[in-house]
Amino acid sequence: MNESHFNTLRELSSNGNLTQRELSERLGLSLGSVNFVIQALIGKGYVKAQRFKNSKNKMGYMYILTPKGVKEKVIQTEQFIQRKMAEYERIRRELELLKKESSYKDNNP
Repeated sequence: MNESHFNTLRELSSNGNLTQRELSERLGLSLGSVNFVIQALIGKGYVKAQRFKNSKNKMGYMYILTPKGVKEKVIQTEQFIQRKMAEYERIRRELELLKKESSYKDNNP
């Protein structure tokens, strides 16, 4: 699952009433990309779309995470956290080295 899929699952889990246009704005993706991602998530069984009549007298869709989608979101969230923690540790170590180098240069002109 790529980042666009993961972020779409996150957005839909908090608000399934979002239009694809609203998702496009929130995710920084083109409308076509959002449509492609949603179709992929539906195809994998992570999301289902239900038609409903919205207040603007148009037919719209409500996107609902399936139990499989909720499970995948949890798995992906855990993996995301692990990646970010590893990245944080790598950056922290790098900053410590830079601080040591900087203080060494300051103390040894």
